[in-house]
Amino acid sequence: MKKRTNLLSLALCLLLLAPMPAQAAARKNWYFSSKGQNERPVLPQVDENLARGIGKDEKTLYLTFDAGYENGNVSKIAEILRNNGVTGAFFVLKHFVEAEPELVTRLKEDGNLICNHTATHPPINKLSKEELKAELDGVADQYKALTGENMAPYFRPPEGAYDDSSLKAVSELGYKTVFWSLAYADWDNDKQPDPDTSLKKLESRVHNGAVILLHPTSATNAAILDRFIRDMKEKGYRFGTLEEVWTS
Repeated sequence: MKKRTNLLSLALCLLLLAPMPAQAAARKNWYFSSKGQNERPVLPQVDENLARGIGKDEKTLYLTFDAGYENGNVSKIAEILRNNGVTGAFFVLKHFVEAEPELVTRLKEDGNLICNHTATHPPINKLSKEELKAELDGVADQYKALTGENMAPYFRPPEGAYDDSSLKAVSELGYKTVFWSLAYADWDNDKQPDPDTSLKKLESRVHNGAVILLHPTSATNAAILDRFIRDMKEKGYRFGTLEEVWTS
């Protein structure tokens, strides 16, 4: 009986000493709370050395696009930007670079920033630092193989999911995390919103320093982007680049 008790005690000690399985960090979700036209929204608090979601309080807008694939609308949006003398930041997946090398090259040559959105679009709070590095390198290496250049050092978390440790890990891997302060429900290609309603919604939420998130696969965005850019220029706004967001 004593021998059995000792064995049970040993087994219990080994169990307590064994490493616990890794747990996904508590997920945070980025959001903005709109206050209306010309009013800067309420955003989550993050370390601004690691991540930002809004620019300086001046009449400058920043166009950013999350691009996973091309369905004819990304190339339309590229043309609209070119025709208006405006550039944006395209956060791309590995598949996009693999499947659309000519479009990626054209976007780059037009002066747009090509930025990192991970290789396969996982929520980053579930990844170890090694897994996160593999996701970032997966798309960055594909881009460098295509262009011979490094991606722009900006990253957007898939789904807007993050946690404090993952933002720090992204920074240690050489990227600044870019969130947003203006967006709308444009991502479901089977339920595209009405263009006129969408344009009014965007323009009613415009504010100084807005980092605007759009999905370039959206037919609605392809229909309204030219009007949006022209309307904003008429109202005295200029379109800047992400480098400016980190100059304040």
